[in-house]
Amino acid sequence: MSTTSTLNPPALNPVSLRQDAGVIGLVGLAHMISHFSQLLLAPLFPWLKDEFAVSYAQLGFLMTIFFVVSCAVQALSGFIVDRFGPRPILFVGLSLLGIAAFGYAASTSYWMLAAFAVIAGIGNGVFHPVDYTLINRKVSAPRLGHAYSFHGITGSLGWALAPALLVPLALLFSWRVALMAAGALAFGVLVVLMLNGSKFDLPVAPAKPAGPQAAAESSFAFLRIPAVWMCFLFFFLYAVIISVVQAFAPEAARKLHGVPMTLAAMCLTVYMVCSAGGMVLGGFLASDPARCERVVGIGFGVAALVALLIGFGPVPALAVPALFGVMGFATGISGPSRDLLVKKSTPENATGRVYGIVYSGLDIGQAVAPLFFGTLMDHGQYRGVWLGLIATQGLLVLSAFNVRKVRRTRLAPAWPLARQSERKPSNLP
Repeated sequence: MSTTSTLNPPALNPVSLRQDAGVIGLVGLAHMISHFSQLLLAPLFPWLKDEFAVSYAQLGFLMTIFFVVSCAVQALSGFIVDRFGPRPILFVGLSLLGIAAFGYAASTSYWMLAAFAVIAGIGNGVFHPVDYTLINRKVSAPRLGHAYSFHGITGSLGWALAPALLVPLALLFSWRVALMAAGALAFGVLVVLMLNGSKFDLPVAPAKPAGPQAAAESSFAFLRIPAVWMCFLFFFLYAVIISVVQAFAPEAARKLHGVPMTLAAMCLTVYMVCSAGGMVLGGFLASDPARCERVVGIGFGVAALVALLIGFGPVPALAVPALFGVMGFATGISGPSRDLLVKKSTPENATGRVYGIVYSGLDIGQAVAPLFFGTLMDHGQYRGVWLGLIATQGLLVLSAFNVRKVRRTRLAPAWPLARQSERKPSNLP
């Protein structure tokens, strides 16, 4: 088998740009709603804090509930996607996100919010196994880097859209109206995807080999690959970084540098928009799989230096949103290469399972981080928030290079294809 077919087995025949673009666009649209729904509550914390008389730590616990549930569902849904295909799982996930948004809007107690956080977590948990199964099996190999780039861009735009949409609606009307608008958006995207459902049909997977090798290829054999678990750790650290930036870093920067409330509210949107811009460049850098670890290391190294400046430097208040933008751009550049790290460690026909396990690290990180950093915020430890962010960025740089080192570990004979995917495919630019 050629290395090209190993990287993207279904793309044995040339695939048109229009066909690839259709899949990439629709998957990206779904991914945007997933990320948008992750931030339905965080931008509304000031309103929810007063409405339900709770602390930042209690509000952070809602995020913990969401991501703990999402983590469990994500690990399980990878197996379901590999068994039944991505289309029905995607539609169920989007439906649950819409239901949860309307449920948040109707909540009359903190525990009602918690119950709908469970529903939202179930819906959110299906997206990465679905998305990466579709991208890796339907997009041609030469366009994989750009597919990862667009996927990351839409995720960042989803995060940017949440505060940009919810906060103005909450100011003009109420936080309940803002959440109802979010639910309407989720169901609107669901309708679009259902009308284009045929684009989510997968080609027939290659038949599994018969004999002893087939017996060895159990559904859980991929768990023996050390690089899978190193990728899991990498995404755990990445999730902590994103959680801090989304929920606490803007407010911590406001307290440290006297940033006006309007500018502080812009920080997250600026970060996410600039991150999306960085991913455009990152898509070209990811065209060479051999340099993906270096791209990730440099990107997050620069982001750590900017965080050090914000947290401990004499920064003018007006410069804080711009520095968030620089930090976001540096992080965004590494996004497509980050996804390629996982692709290079993924055996054929186990995409859903591997991405379900690896990306559950995202949910665990985003479940743990709000508890720790929310407590720091409640105690006024604003520099502590930035110190924790800097330390996590440094650890992530080290873990990126460890993925490459661990991937060289001799794999079980049942998974020779995982080693082949290390090589640069011949038809990548």
